[in-house]
Amino acid sequence: MKHISTFVSAVLAVVLILLLLNTGLPSFNAHAATPTPEPQQPAQETENACNADRTIQVSGTAVVNVAPDRALIQLGVESNGKSPKEVQGRNAATIKKVIKAMKGLGVEARYISTDRYIIQPIYKPYDSLYIDGYRIYNVISITMLDVDKTSEAIVVAFQAGANQVVDVEFYTSELRKYRDQARELAMKAASEKAAALSQAAGADTDCVLQINENTHSYLNGWNWWWYGANNQNVWTQNAVQNVTPSDSGSAPVDDSPVSAGQISVRAEVSVTFALK
Repeated sequence: MKHISTFVSAVLAVVLILLLLNTGLPSFNAHAATPTPEPQQPAQETENACNADRTIQVSGTAVVNVAPDRALIQLGVESNGKSPKEVQGRNAATIKKVIKAMKGLGVEARYISTDRYIIQPIYKPYDSLYIDGYRIYNVISITMLDVDKTSEAIVVAFQAGANQVVDVEFYTSELRKYRDQARELAMKAASEKAAALSQAAGADTDCVLQINENTHSYLNGWNWWWYGANNQNVWTQNAVQNVTPSDSGSAPVDDSPVSAGQISVRAEVSVTFALK
């Protein structure tokens, strides 16, 4: 009986061992097949990131003075007559003479255009409804490629019958070139101003957060509204005429009625910098 009991105990021990092996191996294999995840590294901030919580905003302005290579002359021909047909015929005849005179100076037809043509009744007395005649305001624009002939063109036009000088403006055909130069100088001025102010406050400027260009229309008041609405590309150059170029020293002043001098191309920017 003792041998039987020993044998049964041995069998039970073997069975228990086999059960343990069968239940433990799958768990072991599953753990062995699953890779251990690597710990994730925290995201690192870029070294060049700006701190938008501390900023400084400044403006920069620059003006580039250049010699003009174009002149825009606006001449008026005012005609009166008793009837619309009469005044229209008289005005048309004068305009033809003016245009012919301009062509005689070498101005091509494509550089001569009608800017304004207004016909209105003349009341007599002024505050009555009685029409005493009619009046035509005719304004023609002439683009001079030779700015040195501007004064001569005005004289010749008046000899041909023009009776008003509405406006004379000088400008450059290379506006983009000089405006880019002015913008670059304006940005440099803004950067220098920001650096000086920041250092005075014990800080340094970092990267640029925002840039705004302040655009202006240097219009000529009522004169632009009445006559020059079609020439906004000229007015935006901020034409400032000087009698003598700034680099000419004591050169004699041009004694002609209209002097080209120099024009100013202006740029202004507002810049926001981060502080570090």
